[in-house]
Amino acid sequence: MHILQPKHSKLKRDDAEKLLIKFNISLSQLPKINSTDSLLPKDTSIGDIIKIERKDEDGKINEYYRVAV
Repeated sequence: MHILQPKHSKLKRDDAEKLLIKFNISLSQLPKINSTDSLLPKDTSIGDIIKIERKDEDGKINEYYRVAV
């Protein structure tokens, strides 16, 4: 992984369910990411939720979520 690439991690099934309940959304409402993307963990399959952690200019970590398609 390159230092400028944001960290990508797969959510566990129960964490994914909590996320969907927290934001009151369905899986289809999340932005999409290709399941063959080279940055994704090797065990990623279609329908998995991926958490992307990006640092802003102040060093604060922002979390983004995508569903693998």
